[in-house]
Amino acid sequence: MEDQTQQTEISDEMILDQIYYVRGQKVMLDSDLAALYEVDTKQLKRQVRRNIERFPEDFMFELSPEEIKFLRCQIGTLKQGEHSKYTSMVFTEQGVAMLSSVLNSSKAIKVNIQIIRIFTRMREMLKDTTELRLEIERIKSDLNHHGKNMEIVFRYLDELLVKQENPSPPRKRIGFKPDF
Repeated sequence: MEDQTQQTEISDEMILDQIYYVRGQKVMLDSDLAALYEVDTKQLKRQVRRNIERFPEDFMFELSPEEIKFLRCQIGTLKQGEHSKYTSMVFTEQGVAMLSSVLNSSKAIKVNIQIIRIFTRMREMLKDTTELRLEIERIKSDLNHHGKNMEIVFRYLDELLVKQENPSPPRKRIGFKPDF
């Protein structure tokens, strides 16, 4: 029971609000993760740098100055001079998972589990929407074919109506038929 109450201290919405899309990946900022883990950003970065071999480019990368400016526009709270003077690190889902191995607090482990679950749910929702999009495209394609088929049916119906309105003249008899 105690584990669940500690886990729910941080709302899923709060974590979702701290997931950004950078370089085509869903990532979290080092400062946001440090706040969630209740450690200083400086300490988090120090632990990562000490264990840098655990964080390849697809787990963690540093933001360029342009990306930092872009995030400042996206996040109204990032103000010049209020955050670290060093380049911000961002962590992908795998990087967040790796953080639990370098941060040895029980809080970090519990928060990591919650974050990983959120990333997993996001991936499942994306998969569900992708499947939905594919199904919609299939239905559109079917409707397009149905539309073409209906067009052919209506064309034949129009031809039949025209033939009924303008019946062909009676045909002349061919051959010997006695008149009665």
